[in-house]
Amino acid sequence: MRCIDGLFEAYKALDRISERTSGAEQDKARCTVENILKEVKENGDAALYRYTELFDGFKPNPLEISPDILQQAWEETPPKLQTALQLAHRRIKDFHQHQRPADLSIKGVHGETLGRRWRPVQHAGIYIPGGRASYPSTVLMNAVPAQVAGVEQVTMVSPGGKNGKINTVVLAAAHLAGINKVFRIGGAQSIGALAFGTETIEPVDVITGPGNIYVTLAKKSVYGKVGIDSLAGPSEVLIIADHTAQIEQIAADLLAQAEHDPLAASILLTTESNIAAAIPRELKRQLKNHPRAKICQSSLANWGLIVICEDLKSCIELSNKFAPEHLELLIENPHSLVEKSTNAGAIFIGNWTPEAIGDYLAGPNHTLPTSGTARFSGALGVETFMKNTSLIEFTQNAFDHTSDAVMELAKSEGLHSHSESIRIRKTL
Repeated sequence: MRCIDGLFEAYKALDRISERTSGAEQDKARCTVENILKEVKENGDAALYRYTELFDGFKPNPLEISPDILQQAWEETPPKLQTALQLAHRRIKDFHQHQRPADLSIKGVHGETLGRRWRPVQHAGIYIPGGRASYPSTVLMNAVPAQVAGVEQVTMVSPGGKNGKINTVVLAAAHLAGINKVFRIGGAQSIGALAFGTETIEPVDVITGPGNIYVTLAKKSVYGKVGIDSLAGPSEVLIIADHTAQIEQIAADLLAQAEHDPLAASILLTTESNIAAAIPRELKRQLKNHPRAKICQSSLANWGLIVICEDLKSCIELSNKFAPEHLELLIENPHSLVEKSTNAGAIFIGNWTPEAIGDYLAGPNHTLPTSGTARFSGALGVETFMKNTSLIEFTQNAFDHTSDAVMELAKSEGLHSHSESIRIRKTL
């Protein structure tokens, strides 16, 4: 990991990390994605078969995984893991139940009624990554808020392995979450299928879930045809640590992020030079016999960063500039920085709240803004799967009190018939 002492250099280093997925590679991927989406739109299932065989090494025939296989996956899941999944499901559902937005109805001073009504979308699609790891937790984090919102149909897509099979625990989580439409396809082609529909897959209204650069660019391209949750990039954690932080805990939390992906970013901001010096040694110790050591080493070498800060004020200034997906506060008085943190996807407060708690079962969603987008966006939630409609009802009294103002505004914009639609009613 690179170690920096000084704010100016730290700002530059954090900017570099924020932009780690941009550049020529993204431009090349974008061209590939557009071609894939075009073919899926034109050729439907045939394109899904072709691209799955090309990229994933198997022909997905049939595309859909039957509910019986989902049931079987659950039954084959070890009892302790079933219990853990059930606990996570219950906690995530309990938390998201509190997010349901309330309808709004206001009586105006002249008798008018103004309101906003919330309703769920009819059909949601969720993308569950495959590849380097399996993510049953992501199944729950995407399916549960959709169901709490009242979505009638949730369709899940996830890439199969070389044998054409999706991870058994992922399927078990889908069964637990009540998903009965699961397709073993991934990549940009699966996003195209959800957005445009094919002979087998119905088009959806909203697509959520993280993925690689091809999935992200595909979601970006189909946005407008469908809604999306966010354009998620590689995962990241930023830890602020003072003299009370434990070296072993800091290193473990940094590695918990690094093991996701070679592009994952693990960042430590600390007021203690001795902690900064000790962390590389502790990381090396914990990486011995680590099952994902190569991924961790690549991540830390390219995107790991340690910054020695003058004080906690400097730490939080850097954090707010970076706007991390995950912010851990391993300091003596963590609540002193919670309100000062203005840009973060999720804040993990104190030594007993490692980020892994939030990844699996704390309750709040683990699908969070990355790459600085926490400056203007937040976690996936129930509202992601809902839309609101404005309700407006004027009485004649309310109309009479506002009509002249409406006509003046319409005339100022040169919109004759807008004004006329008011004037005609004034003469009735």
